[in-house]
Amino acid sequence: MPHDTRLLAGVRVLDLSIWRPGPYATSLLVALGADTLKVEPPGGDPMRHYAGLFETINSGKRSLELDLKDQGDRGRAMELACEADVVVEGFRPGVMARLGLDDATVRARNPGVVYCSISGYGQDDPRAALPGHDVNYQAWAAALTPDAGAVATIPPLPVADLAAGMAAAFGVCAALLGRAASGRGTYLDVSMTDVLSTWTGRAGAGGSGDPTTVPGYGLFTTADGGQLSLGVLNEQHFWSALCKVLEPGGGPRLRRAQPAWNGDAGRGARCHHREEAGRAGLGAGRRRRTRGAGAHPHRDALGNALSRLPHPHPGARPTAGGPGPRRAPRPGIPPAPLTPAASAGCYVAGGP
Repeated sequence: MPHDTRLLAGVRVLDLSIWRPGPYATSLLVALGADTLKVEPPGGDPMRHYAGLFETINSGKRSLELDLKDQGDRGRAMELACEADVVVEGFRPGVMARLGLDDATVRARNPGVVYCSISGYGQDDPRAALPGHDVNYQAWAAALTPDAGAVATIPPLPVADLAAGMAAAFGVCAALLGRAASGRGTYLDVSMTDVLSTWTGRAGAGGSGDPTTVPGYGLFTTADGGQLSLGVLNEQHFWSALCKVLEPGGGPRLRRAQPAWNGDAGRGARCHHREEAGRAGLGAGRRRRTRGAGAHPHRDALGNALSRLPHPHPGARPTAGGPGPRRAPRPGIPPAPLTPAASAGCYVAGGP
């Protein structure tokens, strides 16, 4: 039998989380080959009310419904945690300890476990008991800070959820690598606000010190009615190429504007064809809407982690735009065998 080359083949993950951050983290692990069992509360993960989103971040997982307030179901959850390499939970700090499923209790029976807690502010933060969702953590992390005189708006992407989920998956992979060397498990405390603060702190808060305020960086309306994203900062070779596209004769207006970064000169010009900038060797891309994002030929050629890798669960439907690093498909490698969940409620999330 060919060797299974999926990076996390054989790693067993118990996902006790709901909504988006934890499930997104474990979806990244699934994309790398981990065998993931999702435990849902009675009635299912509330994210099921948003069926498309639910399938995107839960496809490829097995699912089991357990009531963690019930002693028998808690016992079953503990059995599963003792068999797992990784446990991910996203409850408010203190909840897992009250349920007897916290890191210390699980580690007493499974010393090698990588236990990851994702919460809004971290386990020991003074705000730990506060409830919240993505928009709250964005506000605390200064991700909603507008430019001077502008009104703050909520970004369409839930960046706190996604940043924390990716940081959690990154931490889990690092912890598994460390365990391979030391034999010891790890506890990971992922604060959604803290993770996002590393982004906003490094990106700056706008103004004259922000490189994204230069005239060649942003979205621009094109003559054919679309929009083009340009990424031209203070690189002279890119600026020269942009001038040739916008003023084919090499007109002086834009060339004079470059040293002073005159925003009006740069933003007042239009490309007649959205492909011109790309052919000129510029950092440019056509702005695409969500529904059409998966149809581009470049994306078709690259594929994505969920649809191109051998799927760990036959019958589970891959979803367009699946997360995770891309790896070339490995033809002929059979799916990793699964251990049944020993429950009548077991099924493949996203499957028929």
